Amino acid sequence: MSQTAVADFGLIGLAVMGQNLILNINDHGFKAVAYNRTVEKVDHFLANEAKGTNIIGAHSIEELARLLKRPRKIMLLVKAGSAVDDFIEKLIPYLESGDIIIDGGNSHFPDTIRRAQYLESKGFLFVGCGVSGGEDGARYGPSLMPGGSPAAWSHLKPIFQSISAKADGEPCCDWVGETGAGHYVKMVHNGIEYGDMQLICEAYHLLKEGVGFTSEEISSIFAEWNKEELDSFLIEITTNILKFKDEDGTAVVEKILDTAGQKGTGKWTAISSLDLGVPVTLIGEAVYSRALSALKTERVNASRILTGPAVTKFQGDKQKFIKQIGQALYASKIISYAQGFMLMREAAKDNRWNLNNAGIALMWRGGCIIRSAFLGDIKNAYTNNPNLENLLFDPFFKDAIEKAQDSWRQVVAQAMLLGIPTPAFATALTFYDGYRHARLPANLLQAQRDYFGAHTFRYLDEFTDDKHPKDKDVHLNWTGHGGNVSSTSYIA
Repeated sequence: MSQTAVADFGLIGLAVMGQNLILNINDHGFKAVAYNRTVEKVDHFLANEAKGTNIIGAHSIEELARLLKRPRKIMLLVKAGSAVDDFIEKLIPYLESGDIIIDGGNSHFPDTIRRAQYLESKGFLFVGCGVSGGEDGARYGPSLMPGGSPAAWSHLKPIFQSISAKADGEPCCDWVGETGAGHYVKMVHNGIEYGDMQLICEAYHLLKEGVGFTSEEISSIFAEWNKEELDSFLIEITTNILKFKDEDGTAVVEKILDTAGQKGTGKWTAISSLDLGVPVTLIGEAVYSRALSALKTERVNASRILTGPAVTKFQGDKQKFIKQIGQALYASKIISYAQGFMLMREAAKDNRWNLNNAGIALMWRGGCIIRSAFLGDIKNAYTNNPNLENLLFDPFFKDAIEKAQDSWRQVVAQAMLLGIPTPAFATALTFYDGYRHARLPANLLQAQRDYFGAHTFRYLDEFTDDKHPKDKDVHLNWTGHGGNVSSTSYIA
């Protein structure tokens, strides 16, 4: 094997995502070199999946580095966590200033920030790149969300934009921002994915348990929804799942244990929202719903002990209710994305990232798990107004919510009356109502905090005067014997 620098791109990690991505790179005319910690896997890959391609193999990290043109571009597709740090340390001795390491795994964004700072201090470039679309996306066109060292982008852009999915002729890949921005946006993508899936499951639950439709009938309903504003990858696969039959002719989905797994990215999104003080309530409920599903034994016991409403089946116009559920799903989905973009806005401020919201919507428009026609509308909203304060303020989405609102309220109310849990539908509506209220009961909450803990409060502008100072924290002696000193050092 020649040891001259002939390869445009290196990839470490030949699990299915790595294999498919490097085959995709080869298909687009770039010469790629593959390496895997278990080197026998390299030879097996070249003799089988990569047979007949221009992909070459390396049997050591040193050989991988020798085969790559400068600046070296090496992507890690390994398990997130310590494995990424281990490979970075193994690569460093064979790199030169300006070489680029890309982490394409589902790394937590604080790790990406740390790695970018560390490698940049040594003269290297680092990119944390979100990759979405699963195995099929990696092979034929993923959504790619790169962020990190800005100087790396000009070297990666031709490759990444060639291999990414295309939406309306545009690549679903663009530069996201500095340090951990790429992995942060991927994290929010995954959080929204949790929300979308939960909303779909709640619609299914209402149609199945509340109305009494079969899985095949619900599949037909989803197929109709997929022709309208809910057109998306997740609605499409749900349509297929619900009509998939086992050998005995029954729906496979009805035989699956109702305990959901999770790998943590939804939880990370919820935790970040709490850290930043952004009410990303729908994703939070989606995470908690998976946690509740895991309490299978307790739920079975509870089903024998705890009672619900007397009426558990919908008694009204079924066709009308189907349309109302579709509208509730659409309105709740709008809220989820509005919350997600609110979160990214605050994270950008906190980390000094310059995020392009229209570009992010385009990156999610194709290739990724949450891809949908709906994201084209989000792209248009942020293209028309890059400084849009909230997605709900865009005329398109404002009108969509207004049209769906009555149906949305009917569905949430019916679910409550029937005793069918719809936490994502309900929290979306609750957020909407809270967000549109100029005044909330937090005035009473602040009074309570000041009463028991001297935590202070502020007066409304219209009630300020010499005795009620403007923009100043004040404490009242509510009981006459509580003192006048406010709290500054403890939380009660």
